[in-house]
Amino acid sequence: MRPESNVVRLDGANAELRDRFLRWQCRVRQIAMRRHEGRPTSGMTPVVATGDEPVARIVTVLCKLPEHSVTMELRHLARRTHDPAERRESALKLFAERHYQAAKEFSDRLTACFPPDSATAGRLAAARECRLDFEQFGQRFRVQCTVRRLSEHNPLREATFWHNLLFNPMLTADSIILGFEPDWGRSEAEG
Repeated sequence: MRPESNVVRLDGANAELRDRFLRWQCRVRQIAMRRHEGRPTSGMTPVVATGDEPVARIVTVLCKLPEHSVTMELRHLARRTHDPAERRESALKLFAERHYQAAKEFSDRLTACFPPDSATAGRLAAARECRLDFEQFGQRFRVQCTVRRLSEHNPLREATFWHNLLFNPMLTADSIILGFEPDWGRSEAEG
């Protein structure tokens, strides 16, 4: 996975697919926060496949680009109280009100969190490539990705950890967080 500071030049069709996907992801997530109390919907939980073999359905996180990061705010919300209900309510307020307003503020690199002993995470990391199949609201995306385990100080890992801790008080610091870097030239959309 390339560092966030690298410049990547996509051709027009690939850039349009990426932008379309990010706009759709923001809308799907905004609706989940506003209408479904943040519960992950099918547009946030793709089926992940290695080759043609489905491996699992995973919950993905859409992280902001470094210049728009809210990781410090997420960390503050998580540390402000030990009451899981209060944490969740604060998170829902943040995410429903303004978080998903501007798709251009988000990285196209998705992340997912797994338990420390997850066989699925091990299998995906070992495969190094996968496909994420998203579907919701008559829209489908098949996103080819490179997979890698994110290091402890990776900004996307930190954003994912604090985001997920707001919704899952049982999350542990040794959780495995994988990053999924899309190859837009090999990805496709329907609908």
